Amino acid sequence: MGENESLANIRHTLAHLLAQAVLEHYKDAKLTLGPAIDNGFYYDIDFGEEKIADADLSLIEKTMRKNLKHWEMFSEIPVTAGKAEKLFAGNPYKLEMISEIEKRGEKITLYYSGPKSGIPSSHDSLFILHNSSFIDLCRGGHVNNPKKDIPANSWKLSHIAGAYWHGDEKNKMLTRIYGLAFENEKALREYEDMMAEAEKNDHRKLGKELKIFAFDDDIGPGLPLWLPNGAIIIEELEKLAKDKERERGYKRVRTPHIAKESLYQTSGHLPYYKDSMYPPMECEGGRYYLKAMNCPHHHKIYLAEAKSYRDLPLRLAEYGTCYRHEKSGELFGLMRVRSMQMNDAHIYCAEEQFADEFKKVNDLYLEYFKIFGIEKYVMRFSTHDPKRLGEKFVDEPALWKKTEDMVRETLTSSKIPFVEVPNEAAFYGPKIDVQVWSAIGREFTLATNQVDFAQPRRFNLTYTDKHGKPQTPLIIHRAPLSTHERFIGFLIEHYGGAFPFWLSPVQVKILPVGEKFLAYAKKVNQELLSADIRSELDESNETLGKKVRTVKLEKVPYWIVVGGKEEAEKTVTLEGRAGGKETLVLSSLVPRLAKEIQKKK
Repeated sequence: MGENESLANIRHTLAHLLAQAVLEHYKDAKLTLGPAIDNGFYYDIDFGEEKIADADLSLIEKTMRKNLKHWEMFSEIPVTAGKAEKLFAGNPYKLEMISEIEKRGEKITLYYSGPKSGIPSSHDSLFILHNSSFIDLCRGGHVNNPKKDIPANSWKLSHIAGAYWHGDEKNKMLTRIYGLAFENEKALREYEDMMAEAEKNDHRKLGKELKIFAFDDDIGPGLPLWLPNGAIIIEELEKLAKDKERERGYKRVRTPHIAKESLYQTSGHLPYYKDSMYPPMECEGGRYYLKAMNCPHHHKIYLAEAKSYRDLPLRLAEYGTCYRHEKSGELFGLMRVRSMQMNDAHIYCAEEQFADEFKKVNDLYLEYFKIFGIEKYVMRFSTHDPKRLGEKFVDEPALWKKTEDMVRETLTSSKIPFVEVPNEAAFYGPKIDVQVWSAIGREFTLATNQVDFAQPRRFNLTYTDKHGKPQTPLIIHRAPLSTHERFIGFLIEHYGGAFPFWLSPVQVKILPVGEKFLAYAKKVNQELLSADIRSELDESNETLGKKVRTVKLEKVPYWIVVGGKEEAEKTVTLEGRAGGKETLVLSSLVPRLAKEIQKKK
C-alpha cells in the first residue's frame, strides 16, 4: 500500500469514528456519506431539529479519542439489499444509497469497526453492538487496527459547514463536520500554520482592502465588479498574454456573449452541460443562451473560410467572457463565479502536428510559472471511464485510446510532472488540469489544456491535405492563465496582496514632506505618468510618517519622498516595500523603473 493510500485509509477510518461518536450524543441523527478528502475527512449528517455548532466539536472529538482506544479492527460484512434496508430502515439517505448500489449491480457491504470481541457473529445480531462499536454502509478502505495505526496527535475535528444532499440545492441542507488528518503531528501543525497564513491572505479580505473587486446584491451573486485597481491588473495580464501569444503565432478573435440554441446542440454542450448554463432567452421565435464557453464560437470562425494544410496549425485566441450558472452554495469569492473572462485559445492542427503543439502549450505554462514565481506544480491528466461512454463521455472508444496515448506520450517525453486521474476527462476528450501551489503552500486548480476529437466532427471541420483530400483536424483547448477571476484570486493570495512592481495597480507613490514641496512633487509625478508608470501623488496634510504607513498598508512597491534637499538637487529618494533606499537624479528615475518593469520580476 502506497503512502497516499495509507493516509486515505486513515482519513476514511476517522470518518467512521466521527459518525459513531455523533450517534453516541445525537441518537436521532441520520448519517449519509463520510469520505476521505485531501486534508482529512468529513461526514454529512441530518441532525433533524437538533442544533449543533463548532463549540460542540470538542465533546465529539473527546468521544472519538475515547472510542479509538477500543477500535482494534474493521470487518467486511456482505449483505443482501433486503438485510441492508432492514438495518437502515429509519434512514432515507442510506436507503437511497442501497437502491443505487443495487441498480448498478454491485455488491452491498457493511463494515464493522470496534473491538475484536464485539464483532457480530451472524447477520441477525447486527443490531446488537457494544457501546464503542459501529456498523456502516461502506465499500471499504480503512486501516487494519485503528487503535495502533492512527497516530494520536495527527488528527482533529476542525469546523462545521452546510452541504446539500448530493450537492443539489433543491435537496435538504445537511450538516457537514470536517476533520483534519495527516501522517503525523508535525504535518498537522504545518498544515494549520499554512491555513492561518492563508486566512490572513484570503483574496476576499485583501481584495476588499486593496480595492480590487466587489460584489453587489443588485448585480447578483457570483458576478464580480472590477474596481479601478482590479481593472489595471486585468489589463496588465491581458497585455502579457497577448505579447506571449503574438510571439507564438496566435491570432486574436472576438465573439458575442450569446448564441442560438442550435450552436450548443451541434457542439454537444447542451445535453452534457445544460445544468451549468443560464436558462434560455426566447427571442423572435428562437432560443438563445448566454455563452458558457468560447469553443463553439471559435469553431464557427474556423468554418468562415476553407482551410488547407498550409493554414495549420491555426491558433485562435480570445479573452472571452463566459457565463455559468454555478450553484449558489458553491460560489466562493473570485474562485467560483458566474461571470468569467477566460484566457482562451483553440489550436486546430493536423495529427502529426499535435505533439509539437501540445508541448508548446505546456512550455508556455512553464514560462508563466517562472514569471509569477510558481515553483510547485503538477499536471493532472484526466482520462475517461470506458464504462461511461455515451453517458458522460462521447462514444468513440478508439479515439479515446488514441488521444490519451498521444497526451501521455507527450507529457512523458517532456518530463513534465503529472498524475493520471481516471473518469475526469472533458466529455469530448482527455484534459490536463494544472495544479499549482501558492507561496504559502496552498493548492489551486488553475488552468486547463484539453484535447478535442469530438467537436471537429460535430462541426464538420476539415482541411485539405497535400493530396487534395479532406481531413479532420484535432483541437487543443488551452487557458494557461485560467480566467481573470480565478487567476487574480490566486495571485492575491500568492503575493499576499503585494503584487510585483510590473503588475501592481499603483507602482509609485509620491510623498512630499510638506505643502511647499508640492510643485516639485507634481513634476516628479508627471515624469512617471508620461512614461506610463502608474504613479499617485499624496497631497494630504498628513505627516510623512502617516503617509509612509498608509503606503505600506496599500502594499505599493515604491514611494518617493520629496523635500527641500531633493528639490534643490533635482533628485528623488526612492524607497522600496522590500526595504532599502536610494537617491537618484530625476532624469535617471524613469529608466531605472522602466527597466524593472521590462524584466517582470
